[in-house]
Amino acid sequence: MFWQLVYNLFAVPIMFVGFYSAGCCNPKIQEGIKGRKRVFAELANQLRTARPLEKTAWFHFTSVGEFEQAKPLIEAIYAETRIVLTFFSPSVAPNARSYPYADAAVYLPLDTLRNAERLTRLIEPTLIVFSKFDIWPNLVWRASKHGIPIIVIAGTLHAESKRLSRFAKPFFRSVHRHIRVHCAISEGDAARFQELCSSTYEIVVTGDTRYEQVYRRAVAVASDTEFFPGQRTLKRPILIAGSTYTEDEKVLLPAYQLLRENTPDTFPHLILVPHEPTSERISEIRAALNHQQLPHLCFSELTSEIDLATVDVLIVDKVGLLAKLYGMADIAFVGGSFRGSVHNVMEPAAMAKPVLFGPTIQNAYEASLLVEQGGAKMVYTARQLADAITVWLSDAEARETAGNIGKQLIEENLGAVERTLVHLREYV
Repeated sequence: MFWQLVYNLFAVPIMFVGFYSAGCCNPKIQEGIKGRKRVFAELANQLRTARPLEKTAWFHFTSVGEFEQAKPLIEAIYAETRIVLTFFSPSVAPNARSYPYADAAVYLPLDTLRNAERLTRLIEPTLIVFSKFDIWPNLVWRASKHGIPIIVIAGTLHAESKRLSRFAKPFFRSVHRHIRVHCAISEGDAARFQELCSSTYEIVVTGDTRYEQVYRRAVAVASDTEFFPGQRTLKRPILIAGSTYTEDEKVLLPAYQLLRENTPDTFPHLILVPHEPTSERISEIRAALNHQQLPHLCFSELTSEIDLATVDVLIVDKVGLLAKLYGMADIAFVGGSFRGSVHNVMEPAAMAKPVLFGPTIQNAYEASLLVEQGGAKMVYTARQLADAITVWLSDAEARETAGNIGKQLIEENLGAVERTLVHLREYV
């Protein structure tokens, strides 16, 4: 009760003020605020037309990556279980709302006691599933009060997590002690969860369910040979930079200039895929490329008559193409790694592509495994990035070996879905 009182008297008001204040100057947060205005009416309407099944599984995830981890589990139990999705980030909203295996999908309202109680009574879940780490205290406490089992899937808790700090640990113990099962992705994560959890509930190592997702997608796109105008005119090697932010490009573009200067006959085409291809971001990227005098085009400008042989950089100003683009890459650079958290390194690895990324990978256990085993390289500077690309482009055998290591790592970690389903099916 003490920590619930502290959380609701201090943390929740601060969260409200911070969220709405940040929304004044952040369009993404503004979108999230707008999406939450009618969330209960929207959810009630969706539930009225939902399939009339006896059991309901409520899945919550923060963004796209966590949704990917939940998808194979949702699809495995969909036939006999009503599925309700809640999410936090606007980036996943279109995908969740159009997902064919969901009976209802809405933003998660901010975590007040009243909101948690209203959601629990409205959804009447048989089971609540949190994907990875986006666990909300009031929601956990309310669900526990109503006797609703809670499971964390693909759970991660890295060694530097603030949840393990001296002052935060007692609070997070008051939350995690109510979670029935923690399905951790590794032994290390399981050991760290043990510091927060009740000894009466389970902590099991099931692995990461995303391995199945990315492997299935890799197999599906492998047969695609040409999917955009002018693709056949790309004669040089291809470097795909996926899900990049400004911080990544501040390292990537100088590295690319070094490649142009040092290997003028063999430097690669760069296909740049920003994480969010808004008009503002595309303008920012084009300005940077113009400043560096790099010939470039946007994906939307391509025509059947285009010759890309003299175009150094192709900017992808359309969403939904990254998986296919990784399939045609010689080397993949994964963004987010110079900003705060690396994005999906599994996808290029599953396609047997050697992978490069920056130093912030604490959010992705698989990234550290790729580095340890030789399927990826971590770089800190533009020079290191240019050197790593040069080494792999000049040695086809080393490039192929690194790619195969990554693919083998993905294949060796398949099976997490079935191991996790064992625990979900106890309740649904």
